[in-house]
Amino acid sequence: MNMKVFQINTVCGVGSTGRIATDLYHVLEREGHSCCIAYGRGTAPKEIDSFKIDSTADVYVHTLLSRLTDREGLFSKDATSRLLKKIEDYAPDIIHLHNIHGHYLNYPILFRFLKDYGRPVVWTLHDCWAFTGHCAYFDYAGCQRWQNGCHDCPQLKSYPQSYGIDHSRKNFSMKKELFTGLEQLHIVTPSQWLADLVKKSFLKQYPVTVIHNGIDTTVFKPTASDFRKRNGLEHKKIILGVASPWTARKGLQDFIKLSSMIPDEWKIVLVGLSKKQLASLPPAILGIERTNNTKELAQIYTAADIFFNPTYEDNYPTTNLEAIACGTPVVTYDTGGSPESIGNNNGAVADKGNISDAWSKILHSTEGKEYLLHCFNENDKYKNFNVYHMLYQQLQNKYLGMR
Repeated sequence: MNMKVFQINTVCGVGSTGRIATDLYHVLEREGHSCCIAYGRGTAPKEIDSFKIDSTADVYVHTLLSRLTDREGLFSKDATSRLLKKIEDYAPDIIHLHNIHGHYLNYPILFRFLKDYGRPVVWTLHDCWAFTGHCAYFDYAGCQRWQNGCHDCPQLKSYPQSYGIDHSRKNFSMKKELFTGLEQLHIVTPSQWLADLVKKSFLKQYPVTVIHNGIDTTVFKPTASDFRKRNGLEHKKIILGVASPWTARKGLQDFIKLSSMIPDEWKIVLVGLSKKQLASLPPAILGIERTNNTKELAQIYTAADIFFNPTYEDNYPTTNLEAIACGTPVVTYDTGGSPESIGNNNGAVADKGNISDAWSKILHSTEGKEYLLHCFNENDKYKNFNVYHMLYQQLQNKYLGMR
């Protein structure tokens, strides 16, 4: 039976969640189903049936109002009304939510519509924003208020940033009211870590399925290039880091510290840095600005000897999977769901924040590169995302049986 799936996400085809949405789109297309992706920011690949929810100007206005009021997700009313009209015109069998934050969508309008519309809804949580009063992650701050009711938020300066007003208590109460009671909602998390958190939150009434992120192994695979030669790294061992943006929570300062520990035959390469960050790097680090060219990224992953992900807050980072798929072992901190991709001789897990332990793990993990070249396709998107396909079918059959 042909299905029509309508996805909603902040971006389409770029960044980790944007590529997850388009990868799932291609999986559905290959199985003979129809899909449309509604997105709020940037542009979409030309081959994707997509719908731009918000204009760039509207996103800027939403961003400013969110920062002034600490009420992320309560603006963009006209844009959200246009989105609902698009959903009704498309008449999907399944509505699949990804990130509904990001200054482009009014979530009260959306969820009131979903409760009346009656179609099955899958919501893939890529972070913790859905069940907090402000933040997307709370590990870094060591905050547990989300379990009983947010208030006096210690992370107003973190995404989604507030200029000082604290409405975390109101935000928490509004989310709890709106996000609960949607009878045909099924939550998906990319990691067991996040699934365990959901079961402690006000979303615990919903069924939760863990579906690990998949990647396109026709792109992310061992890919030869002249990257080393172009950058004068032919006789160096490379420690690679990839993030965008590079913040303290992504471990940028840990790379700075590591650069003072490594001998001359090693070089750190960081991808995704801003111009300001590029100007202040120590000599042992080669910085590269963000690239949305996945082939170029695969070449860089392949050229590296080790991928180091010193993240302090994360769900199930696709960068780990991309590195492994390109034959490069991964060392990561024991953070969130990041260690869940490590196993089968593909890397190691270091104590969070312990640079000495990480350096020791890096030295011992480079031996796994040759092994990984023979098993790079274990995180293939078609295998992982086929679980979504089966979930859609189950929900569709259940919905049809209730009509």
